[in-house]
Amino acid sequence: MTVQSTARAAEGSAADAAEVVAAARTLAALGLVAAFGHVSARRGDRMLITPAIDLAEATEETLLEIPLNSTVLPANTPGEAWIHLAVYQARPDVHAVARAIPESAFAAGAVAHRSIPPLHGQAAMLGETVPVHDDARLMRSADIAEPAARTLGHADALVLRGNGAVTTGSTPGHAVARMWLLDTTCRLHLAARQAGAIQALTSAEIDGWRAAAPPLLDRLWAHLQRPDTA
Repeated sequence: MTVQSTARAAEGSAADAAEVVAAARTLAALGLVAAFGHVSARRGDRMLITPAIDLAEATEETLLEIPLNSTVLPANTPGEAWIHLAVYQARPDVHAVARAIPESAFAAGAVAHRSIPPLHGQAAMLGETVPVHDDARLMRSADIAEPAARTLGHADALVLRGNGAVTTGSTPGHAVARMWLLDTTCRLHLAARQAGAIQALTSAEIDGWRAAAPPLLDRLWAHLQRPDTA
């Protein structure tokens, strides 16, 4: 590897770490995590992940780098890091994962049957529907996490009944933007159910929103990082 390519690789690694930290701190500022939650980014055959600490205290120095084929988690790794590993192994297109506990996901996961349909355009950026994984156990083993990754399928968000949510993205920022969208989607689903009428988006409407997603997620992520947003 040349000096120039080495420098570029180091710059890319630093950018990955900075993005993971920014995503973690934004999740905390938005109130989508309390004492628990984590963010990760794919780095080749490894992942960078926040440790088992308050995400508001995450720094680049605290991040852990873990092989994607790990069978044992290093010390201070979040016990539910298995869900990150399972998603990366099942979805080569995913480059970042956010794990959070929005209260709306607890409520929506308790009343939804298998999935939550998109009721507004931005919700389509989470998938054709948001699947609900019917297992409230902590994702603290590969045996528990791998079925959850299968439930996620090709969607970009997953509600874990009784255990919060997981979102994915091409960047940590996109994963956090989708977590914010998921919180909104769950709250709207609950409100619509209470009103007694749910009209989901059509397939054509969903396809149109999903095709437009990348730049919209960029704009949403930039907005969520503003000091006055939280």
